[in-house]
Amino acid sequence: MTTTKNINEEETCPAQNLLKLLAGKWKPEIFSLAQAGSLRFNSLLRDLPGSNKQSLSTALKELEEVGLLNREVVSEKPLHVEYNLSDKGKELIPIFRQLEQL
Repeated sequence: MTTTKNINEEETCPAQNLLKLLAGKWKPEIFSLAQAGSLRFNSLLRDLPGSNKQSLSTALKELEEVGLLNREVVSEKPLHVEYNLSDKGKELIPIFRQLEQL
């Protein structure tokens, strides 16, 4: 039988929470690129060599589900989707930058 620990969110390190949110293929790279501005799916495919449609789609969906990215359908022609950092994602930028310097 395994025992589960109840960890209060206030007791955990903010960097640890960020690492859990960004665990997975392409998530740190997507988060890093999103700091500079809006992202489009095909741009990500070009900017991340070795990536594929399925893995990028999964990573974007998961980042959106945890609240780090906002997905916006732009009604202009051509119709497209843009991803931007949410307020929660913007709050985590300083922690991410500190981790990048390690």
